[in-house]
Amino acid sequence: MTTQLDSTATEPVRPARRRRRLPDTAALAVVLVALAIFFSTQSPFYLTPNNLLNILVNAAVIGIIAAPGTLLLVAGQFDLSVGSGAAFIGVVMAWSATQWGIPTAVLLALAAGLVIGMVNGFAVTVLGINALITTLATLAILRGLGQVIAGGQTLLLSGFGDLGNARPFLDIPVPVLILVAVVVVMALVMRFTVFGRSMYAIGANPVAARLAGIRTRTMIFGGFLLSGLAVSVGGLILVSQLGAASPNAAMGLELSVVTAVILGGASLAGGRGTILGTVLGVLILGTLNNGLTLMNIDSFWQDVARGVLLLAAVGFDQLRLRFLSDK
Repeated sequence: MTTQLDSTATEPVRPARRRRRLPDTAALAVVLVALAIFFSTQSPFYLTPNNLLNILVNAAVIGIIAAPGTLLLVAGQFDLSVGSGAAFIGVVMAWSATQWGIPTAVLLALAAGLVIGMVNGFAVTVLGINALITTLATLAILRGLGQVIAGGQTLLLSGFGDLGNARPFLDIPVPVLILVAVVVVMALVMRFTVFGRSMYAIGANPVAARLAGIRTRTMIFGGFLLSGLAVSVGGLILVSQLGAASPNAAMGLELSVVTAVILGGASLAGGRGTILGTVLGVLILGTLNNGLTLMNIDSFWQDVARGVLLLAAVGFDQLRLRFLSDK
């Protein structure tokens, strides 16, 4: 008798959860398709295979960094130092390559990304500093260190173009292949691993998660490490594509990453977000930037569009939270 009551009580819950999640990704898909249709009517070049591939290439670095950024936001944390971090990684790569060669420079750049994640994670989990203050501080620190190492100049780098420009498989550029790999791995981590489920629990209720035996500090620290590693990969791709490293590179990258993650349905309050939603958010941003460029819209208006998207996404999230709290 008890089993029957339990089964009937749980049956309505699953469809309700699906109904809450479906409109998020469905609405994003509709927006993406609508943008594609609009820009295809404005430019004959939009739907060409080369242009669609360009959208993916230009969105690759944002998507690579946004994937672990989703995991952090799900846990109620975020990393605003990713833009200056990517520029710093590029400078480390270019400077080290002239000293010890490209293989050693790649290892040093990856290690630098992990150190960035360790510093952010230590400040947040051990020192107890708010993630906003921590990553704003490291944003300034990394931008300044990049200027110091580069001497305020752009550093040229040759012999490292394959990572950002090679097309080894089905004429698909390496950055797109890396993006697909990162997205698949992060989706599996968030959905099927204890680490991923723990981050959801931490974001939903950190006190309850700690009482349930989840090592919240360790999990959040791991999230910042993944973010630092993704920043290092993104920075290496950027310097490979450009053949040079500038301490002023990747300006506004953190805005694009945060916009994509929140636009994808992740909540600032934590406990909510998916990699699929983030991917759709990244594609919407990439489509918008590409379409406006094809329409010869000034790049400053593209910044305005990204800001409006971020404001709309956060506003929608706040309205959703208010609606749920009223119920």
